Amino acid sequence: MNGQQWFTRPLGIWSSSLIATILWGSALPFIKLSYAHLGIQSHDIFAQWLFAGYRFTLAGLLLIVLAKILNPKGQPIPHIPAKRLISLSMFQTLLQYIFVYAALGLGSGMTMSIIAGSVSLFQMLSIRWIDQTERLSMRKWFGLLLGFTGIAVMGFGQSGGNVHFGFGLGELLMLLSALTGGWGNVLARREAGIEPVLSLTGRQMFWGGLGLVVIGSLTGHPFPFHWDLAAVGMLLYLVVLSAGAFALWNTVMKYNKVGKVSMYLFLTPLFGVVLSALWLDEKLSIWAALALILVASGIILVNRERIVHKE
Repeated sequence: MNGQQWFTRPLGIWSSSLIATILWGSALPFIKLSYAHLGIQSHDIFAQWLFAGYRFTLAGLLLIVLAKILNPKGQPIPHIPAKRLISLSMFQTLLQYIFVYAALGLGSGMTMSIIAGSVSLFQMLSIRWIDQTERLSMRKWFGLLLGFTGIAVMGFGQSGGNVHFGFGLGELLMLLSALTGGWGNVLARREAGIEPVLSLTGRQMFWGGLGLVVIGSLTGHPFPFHWDLAAVGMLLYLVVLSAGAFALWNTVMKYNKVGKVSMYLFLTPLFGVVLSALWLDEKLSIWAALALILVASGIILVNRERIVHKE
């Protein structure tokens, strides 16, 4: 069985998507744990971007090395043009994680994890805009509306029994990260038809990571953190997480229609909510639970196979 056969079989799609979303779901609460350990404050946005730059530059290098090791007989690896690589790295790594890391310092891991689930909805809109290979039916439009309603509901919190609107800058930044991430995922799907996924993902991640390092270093020293064994372990986990999750997901996207696999991304906020509760001792409020249900319903409805009854 070759790679394409595995990644188009239900078991291959399900297991690969499950692993990728578990890794992504663990990322947001784990990043907050890393902030606490390294003493990165919520207002220190440049330190957050610098930490992200370390993560993605190293993850990109890891995938580039793996692509060369796994390259049969050392044959030349086809590469997409530099201009398109820059565009891909800009959306799938640089912009997406500029927004993610800034948002995490301003909100709870649980809230951010739920909003991050909207990347599936943005993928559906992006594929329609970029390739126009999938028509958005009324069912899909309703699913999109339902999903975004869930994001709006997430803006409500409870304080002393009084409900107030709380959709702030952190939530907006996470929403922007989902938008750029969804667009980047669809761009990667297109480019994977030319360049092998490991090489493509590694190169875009490396250059996007270097961009984050440059931006994060603008106001200070490029090596400001105190690295003990625990801090190094945290960074290495995030490096392996990024390399594995993106490589798996970009491969799933390469061999399948966006509408067929996007629903699996809902597992990311599900795992994020659970792990935030376990690792960060955050509690799931009634509003967060309702948002989770609405976002899940919207994503499932958008991606549900239409049942056609023969007359």
